[in-house]
Amino acid sequence: MATETRSADSHFEACMPRSCGNGPNISYPFWIFGEHESFCGYPNFEITCEEKDPILKISDETYIIRDIFYNNNSLLVVNAVVHEDGCPTPRKNVSLDRTPFSLSPDNVNLSFLYNCVAQPNYHTYPVSCASNASFHSFAVFHKEALENTSYSIKSCRTLIESPVYVNGDVSFVSLLGMNYTDVLKLGFVLNWTAHSCSKCKRSGGRCGFSYTNEFVCFCSDGPHPKTCNDGGGFNLRRKLIIGFCAAAGGILITSAVFYFLLQRRRCKGYFFKPSFLTSRNSLDGSLVVDSEKGDSFAGVHVFTYKELEEATNNFDSDKELGDGGFGTVYYGELRDGRAVAVKRLYENNYKRVEQFMNEVEILTRLRHQNLVSLYGSTSRHSRELLLVYEYVSNGTVADHLHGDRAKPGALSWHIRLEIAIETALALRYLHASDIIHRDVKTNNILLDKDFHVKVADFGLSRLFPTDVTHVSTAPQGTPGYVDPDYHRCYQLTSKSDVFSFGVVLIELISSKPAVDITRHRHEINLWNMAINKIQSGALHELVDPSLGFESNDKVRKTITGVAEVAFGCLQNEIDMRPTMAQVWETLMGIQNEDYSKGNAEKMDVFRAEEEGGLLKSGPLPRSPDSVMIKWVSNGSSTTTTTPSF
Repeated sequence: MATETRSADSHFEACMPRSCGNGPNISYPFWIFGEHESFCGYPNFEITCEEKDPILKISDETYIIRDIFYNNNSLLVVNAVVHEDGCPTPRKNVSLDRTPFSLSPDNVNLSFLYNCVAQPNYHTYPVSCASNASFHSFAVFHKEALENTSYSIKSCRTLIESPVYVNGDVSFVSLLGMNYTDVLKLGFVLNWTAHSCSKCKRSGGRCGFSYTNEFVCFCSDGPHPKTCNDGGGFNLRRKLIIGFCAAAGGILITSAVFYFLLQRRRCKGYFFKPSFLTSRNSLDGSLVVDSEKGDSFAGVHVFTYKELEEATNNFDSDKELGDGGFGTVYYGELRDGRAVAVKRLYENNYKRVEQFMNEVEILTRLRHQNLVSLYGSTSRHSRELLLVYEYVSNGTVADHLHGDRAKPGALSWHIRLEIAIETALALRYLHASDIIHRDVKTNNILLDKDFHVKVADFGLSRLFPTDVTHVSTAPQGTPGYVDPDYHRCYQLTSKSDVFSFGVVLIELISSKPAVDITRHRHEINLWNMAINKIQSGALHELVDPSLGFESNDKVRKTITGVAEVAFGCLQNEIDMRPTMAQVWETLMGIQNEDYSKGNAEKMDVFRAEEEGGLLKSGPLPRSPDSVMIKWVSNGSSTTTTTPSF
């Protein structure tokens, strides 16, 4: 335990605020490369010290940080080119797409007009190095006023907008006396979106970010989930170690290019091909009538930013429900009394906002009793993109199995089996609707007061491309749940969800977390542990003792049946895994007590009609006590028989 305490203390010390020269203090969500550890902040907030200047890179541009205003999540930056070039000529607009940054509305635009036929009779800032005898180039504030002088900016070939922050210390007269380079050196203000650190700071902690996509409050006595006053130090330390190990494993995997090329021959060309909207579903911008007023378009409700700000008490850190790779979730109450969960996406800007709104339309049309309902979102014109979901009050399955709400014997096997069935039904529906969840895990399975399932985050995979991990440096998906075939072939299919669901089933059987660094190295991943126990006929060593596996014949029979289903889901070869429709059908048979080894084969082929279409399925793998598994290697087949339980 002493070693763990020292390790935890080192995290607290590692995240101490530091500065570059005389610059501002750098702390969460920012971190200085070479001075801080990467877990002290988010990857997109990495700062380097160059000639005593704090440097932040956003997209392809380099910015010098002049000041950071942590109280309102903003910072003052200057494009480094302004200081490096004797005649800087901005040739493109500031690009913040797919970053956690956005331009502050406090900025004003300095418009650069290049290669203009005529020189205006108006105060401008000449750009002499981009002008010649035939064409004029200049910069001007308030180009709208310029147009009011009858000057046509259409006579200019290029128009670029550069933001500038003019504070109260700069008088109008002094502004007119500057050249355009001096004006650009005033810099501009960026806002950022990240998990709030105020609550952690007030408790004496220092904020950080774990590679399992979890916010962490590092304290002198170890890491805590939110503040130094809450518990969970040891468990959270363990999670941090898990996350760091998983991240390191991801780096090794991605660097093994030669191995990937060899394995690629084995991959059969399964790709994630999401359905594209037909022309009748595509949105026309003309359908949206001033959507910031809270109107709806194509049946999707649009919330105003102000409305959601009020609902969450200005995104109060005390109302935070969770934090993940895509954003922070806040509890809120709408004006009509509805309790909601508001997901504040880390990325404020999208090149294809129209596509974003189309995807929101798809998600709001998904209706299933075991999916969290998406009520709507903010509009494309909003300062932030926010998603509004129904609020589910009873925590997650992970909370009840091995988290804050876990109590021995409290979650009976009857309830666990019902959770498995309802989750399988939700995933079956998603797959029939051509949606792959991509992050099936017990933390994404919510429970209502009656312990009925509401699967969450099922739509975020539609809102983001498959090759972007955003704020996480870990491989796509959550360590412990990621399909090994997906890692090998980099091809996502619905069978990847099936594998992750197999891990969920094992969690329900064992009450153990999907990853635990304190277990034997061959059992750190729960799915690997489960395969080993099942194949060695030692299922009883895996089962949570509080479930009555040894004392209740009915419980023993049904747990054994669910273990068989999980075994099929966890097969290394995706062709040997069942579909979610098959999984659901078999779980229903287990619950109805008509399951037997022969029954599994009777369910080999069936068809399940969903709202999204007709699903056709192949055979389920046979029971683990007599299963004949074909392991394909180098073109040859061998068969192994799994021992009986």
